[in-house]
Amino acid sequence: MSRRGWMLFALMSVLWGIPYLLIKVAVESVSVPMVVFTRTALGALILLPLAVRAGRLDLVRRHWRPLLVFTAVEILGPWALLSDAENRLTSSMTGLLIAAVPIIGVVLARLTGDAERLGPLRWAGLLVGLAGVGVLAGPHLGGGSAWAIGEVMLVAVGYAIAPMIATRRLQDLPSLHLAAFSLATAAVVYTGPAIATWPGAMPGGRVLAALITLGLVCTALAFIVFFELIREVGTSRGMVFTYVNPAVAVAAGVVLLGEPLTGTIIASFVLILGGSVLATARRAPAAAPAPLPDDATPTPEPDDSATAYASEPAMKPTPETP
Repeated sequence: MSRRGWMLFALMSVLWGIPYLLIKVAVESVSVPMVVFTRTALGALILLPLAVRAGRLDLVRRHWRPLLVFTAVEILGPWALLSDAENRLTSSMTGLLIAAVPIIGVVLARLTGDAERLGPLRWAGLLVGLAGVGVLAGPHLGGGSAWAIGEVMLVAVGYAIAPMIATRRLQDLPSLHLAAFSLATAAVVYTGPAIATWPGAMPGGRVLAALITLGLVCTALAFIVFFELIREVGTSRGMVFTYVNPAVAVAAGVVLLGEPLTGTIIASFVLILGGSVLATARRAPAAAPAPLPDDATPTPEPDDSATAYASEPAMKPTPETP
């Protein structure tokens, strides 16, 4: 991977690793609808003009129904649930629970007709990852914490469903348009609730900085950097940063908010991340054909690399956004 690719990779790991910290700070003084509205409105303010300038708006009109469903399961529900959960959970714990998204995605893919067989390694990954979630959530399954954990797990389900919708129903829609119009739709939906819960006094500078950073840096800039990363290194390599985000979330919570770093958190981190890597591992490619004998003359084959590339199904890069 090029130096530029590594820089974009590191930047994405931070940009989608610190929102859990910023949400935790923001919900101290403003309502959940205000957090979601501010983030989506600022993100749409930057990305929507770029999408309009790029044209191809007919594709947005043609795909408006699956786009609305995608927006609901990726932003409308998850960002509100995530913000509400962080009223009771630490940011590091929230980030670790979200790390179970790849595991849930594998299960949902199988339940919805994915023909790829799950070998022993991937089944082991599912079980290890679920054990990690149990280790992390088990001691907190009581009172408000249980409700908050349930909210985060619903977020993880939404984040697992959204890429499936994008891949199966929104293949033709450019990623920039997908992000811009999803954010704009969410901002419109949350305008009313945000006005109804407008704070009586101006929030402090710390909270305002968190809200602005969430919208401009962790949403608008993050999507732009993400598109550049995918263009630079490809989807498969680019998506690996999702395994780094939880480590950033834990480190940020411990260092900047003084959240505890316990043996339980470390153990669950290893189990969840290890399980995610194993559960999403691809099967090894087929073995190369045996070499021809020295006296054999190989039959030349046409160069169909261009045809193979053109026929390869495209992947819609839609990682879980915190």
